[in-house]
Amino acid sequence: MTLRIESVRALEILDSRGQPTVRVYVVLDNGVVGTASVPSGASTGKREALELRDGDVGRYGGKGVQKAVAHVETIMGPAIRGMDPRGQAEIDQFLIDLDGSPGKGRLGANAILGVSQAVARAAARALDTPLYAYLGGTGANRLPRPMINILNGGLHSDFTLDFQEFMIVPVGADSFREALRYGAETFAALRQLLKARGYATRVGDEGGFAVSFDDNEEACAVIVEAIAAAGYEPGVDIALALDPAASAFCKDGTYHLAHNGHGVSDSRALVALYERWVGKYPILSIEDGLAEDDWQGFQDLTARLGDKVQIVGDDILVTNPELIARAIAEKAGNAALIKPNQIGTVSETIAAIQLCRKAGWAFVVSHRSGDTEDDFIADFAVAMGGGQIKTGSVCRSERVAKYNRLLEIERELGRGAQFGP
Repeated sequence: MTLRIESVRALEILDSRGQPTVRVYVVLDNGVVGTASVPSGASTGKREALELRDGDVGRYGGKGVQKAVAHVETIMGPAIRGMDPRGQAEIDQFLIDLDGSPGKGRLGANAILGVSQAVARAAARALDTPLYAYLGGTGANRLPRPMINILNGGLHSDFTLDFQEFMIVPVGADSFREALRYGAETFAALRQLLKARGYATRVGDEGGFAVSFDDNEEACAVIVEAIAAAGYEPGVDIALALDPAASAFCKDGTYHLAHNGHGVSDSRALVALYERWVGKYPILSIEDGLAEDDWQGFQDLTARLGDKVQIVGDDILVTNPELIARAIAEKAGNAALIKPNQIGTVSETIAAIQLCRKAGWAFVVSHRSGDTEDDFIADFAVAMGGGQIKTGSVCRSERVAKYNRLLEIERELGRGAQFGP
């Protein structure tokens, strides 16, 4: 079969925070169209590939993406016209070279990723193959265990809590369908507990409840209560996972905690806090427990807790193979968060995962806080087979879209479906 890219179009759309982002359409010569909508983060690592924003403060406060859209249509599209969409690695490298700047800042990582993902979708559709099978092969059959955000803090909810995400992980479920049910029922139980105590049940950027507790630890305690109230056993059926996103409350090398009674902490005190919590609550994963430049802190946390819990690097690694290789060598973690828009192409994202696999590290495929209804990462998580996904709460349609796609994939795979790490 001969396949060629006929044209590439782009559109400025809105993400879940009402901010502009890029949607790309790759049209093949047989009429097949692949689409992709690019997410955007709020808690971003400083070494991430660079989003291109217009900077016109009179339009969307400077956050417009018309320049990125124009780069797709006038530079990248014409440049890849006639290429075979099945050559993902070749096309991705061509786009990287075409940009030619550090961090993809000339054309924009948001523009480049949109093209990269839309090319993959177009190829999969042209071959009448599910995206997960196209990217992962015939052996792609492992559904990921969800890390479900049920309490939001930090930059995702105007600092109602210092820590950004408190998640539940349905460790006792034997299928994705059941894991999602465990999570939804616990989310509903938490809503009732919060209402009973007089808290508002508004939600943050990722769909978790945004509650102004006096103490960060209170969030862990009330989640454990909600798990029990939903009829599950904490630590057996459902465990906890944390994403403090510590870079957001770190200034000049110290950690400023307004909600735990300590005020200012150093790395050692923060590691000690996590150690105490792990001994008290069924926590199995801590992401970004230290700031993005605190390599020594990550090493200490890994040395103290790495044999008990998953120590995940996000801002410190930004899905970058070079940084992941450094962390592996320095024992600064044992898992990586994987966000395609942090690095900018499908091929580079896969390379980051391959590095994790080679080192025996775990990895978690992840969404962003500013997301869309695009469910690419659901298929991608199954394709990569890592057994973990982080895509927000069981609330807000841009989050639920990924969960619903995973339900579809599980049904498609039937008895061949595997589940979890």
